[in-house]
Amino acid sequence: MATGRTHRPATRSRGIPEATVARLPLYLRALTALSERSVPTVSSEELAAAAGVNSAKLRKDFSYLGSYGTRGVGYDVEYLVYQISRELGLTQDWPVVIVGIGNLGAALANYGGFASRGFRVAALIDADPAMAGTPVAGIAVQHADELERIIEDNGVSIGVISTPAAAAQPVCDRLVAAGVTSILNFAPTVLSVPDGVDVRKVDLSIELQILAFHEQRKAGEEAAQAARIEEGDGVAVPAPPRGGSTGRKGPDGEVPAVMPA
Repeated sequence: MATGRTHRPATRSRGIPEATVARLPLYLRALTALSERSVPTVSSEELAAAAGVNSAKLRKDFSYLGSYGTRGVGYDVEYLVYQISRELGLTQDWPVVIVGIGNLGAALANYGGFASRGFRVAALIDADPAMAGTPVAGIAVQHADELERIIEDNGVSIGVISTPAAAAQPVCDRLVAAGVTSILNFAPTVLSVPDGVDVRKVDLSIELQILAFHEQRKAGEEAAQAARIEEGDGVAVPAPPRGGSTGRKGPDGEVPAVMPA
């Protein structure tokens, strides 16, 4: 079976837009669920709803794959699963190393969805000597001193960083120097990489802060609506203070609804 070091996904050479590439995994997830239920075909409207996009955008995305469906029938589910898997490079074996086996790294190692999606966890690496040899998800953790050898021996081109922020850039530099060209970064910091290296960042705290913003906005809208209703009854209720203040007091004054990053 081919490995990630010698084969790259075809999306860039085919001129598929990055926005479309970002939606392909959503389509694949929805299609896989349909396949598991033995659904043979699906309309663009049904698939778009399952993927959370509009049907016009879905049809445009699929046109880049050369797939247009059949009028009155829809799309063949199994063929689309194959097409999208091929475009994403998931018909190959992609060995992955995870660096930083704390709580998050261990959780990633235990994630059961890697293998079914074309990824193989080739090694778990940590800088703590006490972790060496410790089994996590059935794989013995190896010391960071072995990083370059592990990458070379396993033909790794994808690295996952789940270290503390201070260690992330040095780890990234070593991964890149050893030949890794794609990095998934869970560390709460921005990585600097040379041209030709792709980085995807996952920051859970930022996502939660964005959700907190939306919750605060919805609460403000509800309070404003309640104020208008009360005013209609002749009782004026003041709107919440502007600027996002919750009005809650802490030992150092008001507590902001969204903590700074």
